Amino acid sequence: MKSNKDQIEAIAKSYDKGIDMGRKGIDLYENLPEEITNHPDYVLFEKMKYDGNLSDSGRKEILDYLLPEKGMKFVDLGCCLNLMFRGYESWPSTYYGVDISSKTIDLLRSFTAENDIKIGDLYHGSMSETPYAENFFDIGACIGSLEYFEKDFVEKAIAEAHKIIKPYGRYVIDIPNMGTPEFQITARIEEYLGRPDRFNMSIGEFEVMLADYFEVRQKEEVGPMIQYFLVNLEN
Repeated sequence: MKSNKDQIEAIAKSYDKGIDMGRKGIDLYENLPEEITNHPDYVLFEKMKYDGNLSDSGRKEILDYLLPEKGMKFVDLGCCLNLMFRGYESWPSTYYGVDISSKTIDLLRSFTAENDIKIGDLYHGSMSETPYAENFFDIGACIGSLEYFEKDFVEKAIAEAHKIIKPYGRYVIDIPNMGTPEFQITARIEEYLGRPDRFNMSIGEFEVMLADYFEVRQKEEVGPMIQYFLVNLEN
């Protein structure tokens, strides 16, 4: 089993490759092997992609819950390209993105410069150890990232979010809904792309861990994931 460091490097390498291919007009999801495309559950993946549910980071429910306002600082942990494709560039809050893929961060820096988008910061590094001060952010999100890691890293990432988000600040995260066929086929594809899912907790175990840091206000099943709408507890 890979260490957290090895897993981070593997995921970063996979997303870096995705950026490189994307610049060439190549969608890696369009070039999957027959062992995946012939799988009986692949139709579920195709439906999720057609419906725009491969990433749930752009859901209106996130915007409605976080209620970003001018003067607020928003942290997007494991940000991927949300700023480009999920509407975050239009939020009135100040955007801060964190990602382990250097090419993702480089692309976002180019995007913000070319489009004169004012942001707070883009940080290349792990969500488990950020450079931001305690109680720095008003709101935050971590979508489509925790599934890549085992319990010890997940707790470090949760604890870091708890530290850098203000008490009673709102936060949205998701974890894999591992018993569903939607997650199983997605996990097969993610592993093929070089970023295998390593999440090794039951929903109950995760929620017990989460209760030390955040209060759950709402939870929803979204495709292959479970999304949590949280309020930060006092440090």
